[in-house]
Amino acid sequence: MNRIVRRNQLSDNVVELVVASPVIARKRKPGQFIILRTHADKAERIPLTIADADSNAGTITLVFQVVGKSTAELSDLKEGDSIHDLAGPLGKPTHVENFGSVVCIGGGIGIAPLHPIAQAMKSAGNRVTSILGARTKNLLIMQEHMKKASDEVIVVTDDGSAGDQGFVTTALEKLISSGEKVDMVVAIGPSIMMKMVCKVTKQHDIRTVVSLNTIMVDGTGMCGCCRVSVDGTTQFVCVDGPEFDGHKVDFEEMMQRQSTYLDQEKKSYEIYKHGCGDNCTCNRK
Repeated sequence: MNRIVRRNQLSDNVVELVVASPVIARKRKPGQFIILRTHADKAERIPLTIADADSNAGTITLVFQVVGKSTAELSDLKEGDSIHDLAGPLGKPTHVENFGSVVCIGGGIGIAPLHPIAQAMKSAGNRVTSILGARTKNLLIMQEHMKKASDEVIVVTDDGSAGDQGFVTTALEKLISSGEKVDMVVAIGPSIMMKMVCKVTKQHDIRTVVSLNTIMVDGTGMCGCCRVSVDGTTQFVCVDGPEFDGHKVDFEEMMQRQSTYLDQEKKSYEIYKHGCGDNCTCNRK
């Protein structure tokens, strides 16, 4: 159970795993996530948004970035290996209906959770324009997937190595100024990117949904690490979201909270890659 059917290296530190999970593949909806543990011995719970699913094959697709020990352990698994346990689908699904014209904006690893939303929006009869952004060409992922899920795809990179040079906000402003009607925007990516997208859409009074999935830790609302302020009230991303009205999110507070465990995350990753055990006495600890 939870056997890895296929493993693909999408970029230097981004991995795609296709995992056998028939029940979740059948029940999942856009915007939902799973929680997994790679092994039984003191393994961290990792929440990951479902990037795709095949109910006929009984598989789900997980795309993640290696940032700490736990994601490094997950990355080291090979085809044929099994994930110890996997729970889901969790979280509130994306609200999908025929809004008219929907712009889906993905930055970096955020393109993965954006994919099933774009699929669902297009299936509901919307015209879907996807704007995909990354720092450089090598960090762009799932372009072919997004082309199939969209009516139009616009690619931008910070250095101009793929698509147009600039940011996703540059492409969005250009789209709006061209006179194209935009009824709704869905943005998923780095917090600062989502904040700037919301700044643009608020000026034009365009409904905007953002996913705050990157701040989740335990995925059950028990740890409290994913507390965010939305319209002045406290919300827990894992149980109240992960999607919220972007114009009501306090991004400054979120970004401050998101940086809480960066040092520990970096240190645990270095210890793991160095091959140290729990009783390590080297200066990496």
